[in-house]
Amino acid sequence: MNAILEATGVTMQFGGLTALNDVSFGLSEGEIIGLIGPNGAGKTTLFNCLTGLYAPTAGQVGLRGITLPVDPARVTQQGVARTFQNIRLFPSMTAEENVLVGRHVRMKQNPLSSLLHGPGFRRSEADAAEHTAKLLAFVGLTKFSDELARNLPYGDQRRLEIARALATEPSVLLLDEPTAGMNAQETEATRQLIFAIRDLGISVVVIEHDTKFIFTLCDRVLVLVQGELLVEGTPDEVRGDPRVVEAYLGAPPDEVDAQIHAAEETR
Repeated sequence: MNAILEATGVTMQFGGLTALNDVSFGLSEGEIIGLIGPNGAGKTTLFNCLTGLYAPTAGQVGLRGITLPVDPARVTQQGVARTFQNIRLFPSMTAEENVLVGRHVRMKQNPLSSLLHGPGFRRSEADAAEHTAKLLAFVGLTKFSDELARNLPYGDQRRLEIARALATEPSVLLLDEPTAGMNAQETEATRQLIFAIRDLGISVVVIEHDTKFIFTLCDRVLVLVQGELLVEGTPDEVRGDPRVVEAYLGAPPDEVDAQIHAAEETR
């Protein structure tokens, strides 16, 4: 399948530190990719490069064959949206207002009409309100639409941030640790929400430390270690790769390989 989002040779250096080294991958239409790796592996740095927050030292990122600019607002306009590891809502705004902020990138209003509140302005505002209501319902937050974001339970804040990202009408959604701090029930609800997002035709990349969540969610998994793409494959391929076990457990490769073969022989 042709890649909708493609990173080619992405390298990111901060002074003498190489956070990413020649990372390449493609995301297909309707695909869910998981991005895992130990702390400090470069996962969030890769997200920052994909969304125009960082200008890669080398390499490039493209959407449908067009190189994306190093400008988060323009990247969002072109169809790539994201959430953050640390929730970045507007705490003193309501849930509805937070989603409306995301919707702004798709609102086209004539400056004069906006100033005078003309028919075009009113139609645009009504459309934004209708779209926002649908998204709040989609993520299960309709009853909290008038609630301040800071007053929402933690899991609901996570879902609200997803709704705000969806308000930009993305082709690609990047989720940075969407289940962090959640209990088992909330984690399962998030899994089902991501499946529903994929069913809308949106391709998804997920960073997550919960490997069980990733292996039961994703079509393909990428493993970053010390800024390099160590392994790429299906969940089963990645789960059984000795290099992945080594990266997480710190055991020597030959010892890990022997443990896997011993386990297979006892089955």
